[in-house]
Amino acid sequence: MYIDLIVGFLTFLLSANLIVLLLQGLYRRRKKLPSDQADNVIIGLQNIYYLLVAGAVITTVLGFFGIDAKTLFTSLSIVAAAIAIVSKDYISELISGIIISFSREVSVGDYVKIGNYKGKIIDLYLTKIVFLNDDDDVIFIPNNKVFTSEIINYTKKQIKQVNIEFEVTLEAIKTVEELEADLVEAIREYHPHIKPGSFNLKIGEIRKDSVMLKFQYVLTRINRELEQEIRRKTVRRVVNYMKSNYVSVNHLQDK
Repeated sequence: MYIDLIVGFLTFLLSANLIVLLLQGLYRRRKKLPSDQADNVIIGLQNIYYLLVAGAVITTVLGFFGIDAKTLFTSLSIVAAAIAIVSKDYISELISGIIISFSREVSVGDYVKIGNYKGKIIDLYLTKIVFLNDDDDVIFIPNNKVFTSEIINYTKKQIKQVNIEFEVTLEAIKTVEELEADLVEAIREYHPHIKPGSFNLKIGEIRKDSVMLKFQYVLTRINRELEQEIRRKTVRRVVNYMKSNYVSVNHLQDK
């Protein structure tokens, strides 16, 4: 009896593995996808394989105790219903994970905004999405939250508007136009990666002694490293600009 159960389990395991590998191979060949890369469909097939293996393990373990899985689940329908209610969130995450895996809304490597999180998707799990934000923090977002949240996929549109917000004192700038021209000139080496005419220095909230500004431009393609490099240079230029103007104003006042 035990030998039959083990043989049956191994046969199912081998068959499921061969089917998944065959489907993945056909898909890779059709999409010309290298063996060291995986997209949503590959990950989705792998997740389904894990679920099948988990079901086979449970059925085999029950068989060792002489319990027929079908009879057990039928007779314990009330208990099963209670378990389903208790674990509904987990089951919902599993279902959401499978749907997300086979969807085209998000993929591994996409730069997206999900809720309040913005960054790059580095992996898709059965219950969570692994997310790398702009501060290089690895964040695990439940699939339920992803499934029910608004998603902005910057990679799909192949361009991205970058916003850099900062506050300056009124005495530290001469004119907004001059500051805008200075910032544009400061990142001239990156102009080939930025959409022409997309530079804009917007005025936000005006306070008593300061003003909130937002420097905007549009990247021609999604490149997280390039964005961070431009952002870093822009912020440093803002600080140096404010400091030089502040020193000049104080120098004139002293005279």
